[in-house]
Amino acid sequence: KMTKSYAESKDLLLLAEAMKKQVVEFKPHVLLVSTLCNGGLRDRHFEEFAEVVGFSIKPHERTSLQDMIDRKLEEFLPKMEEISESASKEYSLEKNLDKQFSEWAEAVFEMAPYRDSGTSILAGSCVDEIQAILDDQIVKTQTMLASPYIKPFEARCKDWDNFLQTTQDVLDIWLKVQASWLYLEPIFASDDIKKQMPAEADQFDKVDGVFRSTVAKCLENPKVLVFTRTDNLLEALKDAFDSLELINKGLNAYLEQKRLFFSRFFFLSNDELLEILAETKDPLRVQPHLKKCFEAIASLNFDDNLIIHGMISGEKELVPWPTTLNPADARGAVEKWLLETEAMMRVAVRDQTMKARVAYPEVPREKWALEWPGMTVICIGQMFWTTEVEEHIQDPSGQGVKKYAQKCTDQLDDMVNLVRGDLTKLARASIGSMVVLDVHARDMTVNLAEEGVSSILDFSWLAQLRYYWEASDQAFSGEECTFLNQIENKFRYGCEYLGNSMRLVVTPLTDRIYLTLTGALGMALGGAPAGPAGTGKTETTKDLGRALGVMVYVFNCSDQMDYKSMGQIFKGLSQAGAWGCFDEFNR
Repeated sequence: KMTKSYAESKDLLLLAEAMKKQVVEFKPHVLLVSTLCNGGLRDRHFEEFAEVVGFSIKPHERTSLQDMIDRKLEEFLPKMEEISESASKEYSLEKNLDKQFSEWAEAVFEMAPYRDSGTSILAGSCVDEIQAILDDQIVKTQTMLASPYIKPFEARCKDWDNFLQTTQDVLDIWLKVQASWLYLEPIFASDDIKKQMPAEADQFDKVDGVFRSTVAKCLENPKVLVFTRTDNLLEALKDAFDSLELINKGLNAYLEQKRLFFSRFFFLSNDELLEILAETKDPLRVQPHLKKCFEAIASLNFDDNLIIHGMISGEKELVPWPTTLNPADARGAVEKWLLETEAMMRVAVRDQTMKARVAYPEVPREKWALEWPGMTVICIGQMFWTTEVEEHIQDPSGQGVKKYAQKCTDQLDDMVNLVRGDLTKLARASIGSMVVLDVHARDMTVNLAEEGVSSILDFSWLAQLRYYWEASDQAFSGEECTFLNQIENKFRYGCEYLGNSMRLVVTPLTDRIYLTLTGALGMALGGAPAGPAGTGKTETTKDLGRALGVMVYVFNCSDQMDYKSMGQIFKGLSQAGAWGCFDEFNR
């Protein structure tokens, strides 16, 4: 190109032609230069060159390019080029190994003190960083080992791969041990739990020693390159994890035993249950957990000697017990006195119902309603409505129901006047619930009068939820108690203390759902109310539970629920005699 450009300038043309001649003469030696001036060439490669050309061509400090040209190496260049190319690939692998090593030079396990335990735990931030390096380098090292050019560094690369795999194993097992230790450490910090599980407590003490010594060694030299190569570290952590698995198994068996004794524990998480079981000495410290086991018992009425005389709801409604209960008799077994509390709750509700029933005819209704617990007032109010409607249905004049409808309206007016007066918050809630059901009772009585119902076997009457006081069968010792009837289905009142809860306004749709669900219950089936969100399916089911005096547990289903969690729930429901309401079950 330059010879053409300088065609008219003789001097420049001569210079360009001279340069062109030199380049043309040097061109055959370019391959030799690139082959021998490779930064990746090592002694082993010059030995291979010597085998190819028949003599040593290893350069020294005074070797020049002319020396190499004079040796006439052109015929050997194809084989020498192959050796040089291999040297380049090997050099690239060597640089990768060096780079990987340099990334670990400053990597350390960061430890953070854990509460008042006197030891530390792995910090999450450093774990993420180390894991990211491991993920990247393990893949790269595996790729390098598969390369045909790795042979000169194979031992070193395998050693490095072994380090990475060991570090990954140590990190994985350490995090598992740490997670399990964090869960179990506060549990076995309780002397009460230690006494109840001595074998597991001893085992945990040994694991605790291993965990603390591992942390101490790491704090001495936290560099990953050093710490993960500690003798027997991986084996010690694996043994610790196996021991923790056995401890967890023993702990679950222990909790299962407690749940089988007191079935409401099935509805608590392991952590909540352990909090309760750890309070064996002071029953007062169990009180904050009562709401997890009972719908409405917020606390118990203890005297100075820690003897229980009654139960108190979240609305501060006190329901006295007919007999007292001393938790000390359980000798530290929380589940034992909680089981007795459940039994006493039912006895107390039945006792209050029986006494309120006797008092009802003797005291003005509006005064009577303020003297008894809210759920008792509703139960007895509905019971006397049932009895009086049946009496008036059978009135020979045929006008009995119509007259009684007027009486219901008068009673409702009295209650409304009472609500307008000066009442406590508790009394207002109780009267409010009673008014809601009185309105429905009055409406139903008016409907019966308009339909001209003249027999207690008429479907319009049988379809109502009716309360009776009757003797139970021998399965319940033959004692008298409340029963609820709807159509041909008969249910014993559950006597679950439900506090002074508000009741839903009863609509024709509510009545139909009640009929459907009680019909299903009568055939030992379940019910599945369907409808758009927010229309009251769950609340109606809960309200029917309140009407029957039954505990209703509501579970919001999600894809996290598996057959094991469902099994736990059904175990609890079947043993506690409670209802389970599964929201969003189609998920």
